[in-house]
This record gives sequence, C-alpha cells and structure tokens, in this order.
Amino acid sequence: MSSGWGHELGQTALTILVPEADELMREAFPAHVSVLFPFLHERDIDEAVRDRLAAVVGAQPPFELTFAEFGRYPGVLYLVPWPADPVDTLTKRVVEAWPACVPYRGIFGEDGLQPHLTLANSAPPGSADAAYDAVESDLEPLLPLTVTVRAVTLVTWDGSAWQSTESYRLGSADRESRDIRAARARRLNRSCS
Repeated sequence: MSSGWGHELGQTALTILVPEADELMREAFPAHVSVLFPFLHERDIDEAVRDRLAAVVGAQPPFELTFAEFGRYPGVLYLVPWPADPVDTLTKRVVEAWPACVPYRGIFGEDGLQPHLTLANSAPPGSADAAYDAVESDLEPLLPLTVTVRAVTLVTWDGSAWQSTESYRLGSADRESRDIRAARARRLNRSCS
C-alpha cells in the first residue's frame, strides 16, 4: 500500500489485513491482500455506503487462507493466498455493488491482478531477481502460514500512509438473520404459552 500508484488524499481501498504475516514483510506497510483498490473517495462514503458495504461483506462467511507459495509480478515478490476464490468473490460482490470501482483502475484488465500479499516491491530492476531469491530463502522456513479471515478493512490514504478507517465483519449478515429468526421464535413461543 505504498504511494507508488499516485494516490489522492482521501482515496480508499478495501483490504484483508494479515497481521500474522507482518513479520514477513520487506516493505513499510502492513501485510494485506487487496479486495478492491481503489474504492470510493472518503468524501463519497456516507451511512448508506457503509450499510451497503456491511451487507455485501457480511454476506461472505469467514474463511481461511493459506500462504505457502511465492509469486512474482515484474518488480514485486508476493505470497499466493489459497484458495483465492473467497477473495475473488468478495471483489466481485463489491464491484457489482459499485461498478464504477474498477480493480486497479483497469490497468491490469477488467479483473485486475490475482489476489496476492505483496512482500517486497522496491528492489531495483537489475537486482530484483537476486534480492527476491534471497528473501524467498529467508522466508520459506516460515511457511505455510494459515489465517482465518473475519473482516475486510477500509483503509484511507492520508497523504503519507494508509490508515485503517473501519472494518466490516464477514458473516455478519448470517448472524443478523439468525438473531432475527431467534428473536421471532422467542416472541412466537411467548405468544403460544
């Protein structure tokens, strides 16, 4: 989540924070898997957007991701999340709700990049392969890493860094539905007694 993308003050993104991988990071940003970059500008996020985002994210149950393999994009070393399907599903649901939010501004095609957790992206072009080979050797004994994803975090660019703004719980829609059904059942049972 560096500023290499020409971020605008107040720009937001939706991420899965992976604090369990922070010790693996070779950059000065928290370990994360992007759900959607960019999302709406912070000035466009009101209660209606928050409620809709909570419903979209809440419809996805919590899931596990395992990071066991390295991957590379030009200039980038990353970990591959497995399975990627839950992350892809979250991205598709958010984009369906906000079709103007195109992953990675369309730079990598309509679907953007495959889900990934960037470990390093600042090695000079001529030395990136050797540098990333060394990083892989250092980190390989620490893998696999399995995490349970329970939330999507809205982050906002403050001009110098990304700040966590708010989190949205996965599976909350199911919990709310269960709570509503349980409350109805309690009322029904009371009225029948």
